[in-house]
Amino acid sequence: MTHKPLNIGFVSTRLAGTDGVSLEARKWADVLAELGHSCFYFAGMCDWTEERSMVFPRAFYRHPEVKKMHDQFFSGKIRTHEETEWILDLAGELKEGLLRFMEKFAIDVIIAENALTIPLNIPLGLAITELIAESGIPTIAHHHDFSWERKRFLVNSVNDYIEMAFPPTFDAIQHVVINTQARQQLALRSGVGAMLIPNVMNYNEPPPEADDYSADLHERLGLKPDEIFVLQPTRIVERKGIEHAIELVQRLGKKARLVVSHAYGDEGEEYAQRINSYAKLMGVNLICAEQFFDTQRGRDENGQKLYNIWDAYIQADLVTYPSVFEGFGNAFLEAVYFRKPIVVNNYSIYSTDIKPKGFEVVEFDEYVTQETVEQTREVIRDASLAKRMADANFELARKYFSYDVLRTKLRILLANAFGSNDIV
Repeated sequence: MTHKPLNIGFVSTRLAGTDGVSLEARKWADVLAELGHSCFYFAGMCDWTEERSMVFPRAFYRHPEVKKMHDQFFSGKIRTHEETEWILDLAGELKEGLLRFMEKFAIDVIIAENALTIPLNIPLGLAITELIAESGIPTIAHHHDFSWERKRFLVNSVNDYIEMAFPPTFDAIQHVVINTQARQQLALRSGVGAMLIPNVMNYNEPPPEADDYSADLHERLGLKPDEIFVLQPTRIVERKGIEHAIELVQRLGKKARLVVSHAYGDEGEEYAQRINSYAKLMGVNLICAEQFFDTQRGRDENGQKLYNIWDAYIQADLVTYPSVFEGFGNAFLEAVYFRKPIVVNNYSIYSTDIKPKGFEVVEFDEYVTQETVEQTREVIRDASLAKRMADANFELARKYFSYDVLRTKLRILLANAFGSNDIV
């Protein structure tokens, strides 16, 4: 049997930071590299080295020009001729950029990371779609969240392009989704099947432990020695349900601070204002701590120490994950990785794809109850109970959501595209 290493091109609007798409792309790249393949990156914002990446600024969905046009497209049902011309012109430029990328790095297969899924950058989706149509290059479309899952995309003037490219349905494309509901809806709406690959963590590698670098994190965050560190390890967007975490902390009746690790995302800052006001109303110490965290340890432009999100998990006493909707649940897997007690809202994907595996958490349905409060108090009070639950969760996650699972499924995808005898 021969094995052919491949040059694999990841394409997305952003491959940088700690958003779910960028994190999962990095995990895929890690596993593909372990299998002997070489990975390269095309995006509007990119953390990868120049030797392996190509940055096209207007591929980024928050580029000022792109965001301005996006807001226009999703504010009404009619678009102007000039708006159509802008879409087509930028799509053409992006396609030329992608062709240069493919030529420079001799790309054998494309992995489109959410760029053919959610219409944050219409021209980029069109560019990738046309490239596949004209070249037939084997493509894996890794779908994280579809337009039909977000209310704000329902009214728009670009539905023709959404139908065309989000996602396209060529034979050259293998579709991958991260939850069962997405697989069902994709089949229903587009008539194509998809492989289910959940979000994963490398559970075979032990998590880092507390060290001198992060020893002052409590102090930097303003936490007093006798306060409970409650971590909300998400962005500040409405679907994260942070008001539930605020209510829970208030009802615990204990000295505690709720630390939200990330800034508001692509859905505006109104929700951030709302939860800050709600925390004041409830008398909860809320810390929006995005200025303290980055993708890695270091210093900010003012010379202040930066921590990574792992430092927050290590120091936290409790993790809240009260999301109303999630494509899967990276923060859940991370909390399990660090063996922390977790409070979870029974959001739909959790109920179908995670809960049936047998995880032990404090769970509530849509709103915090007195039982939720009492169970949380018990987990905080009883260290042996918290450890037993955390250890059981870790073993379940290692079985169902590990790099081993990802490695097996990536091999199948590549074998489907190139033949089982030629691929590692």
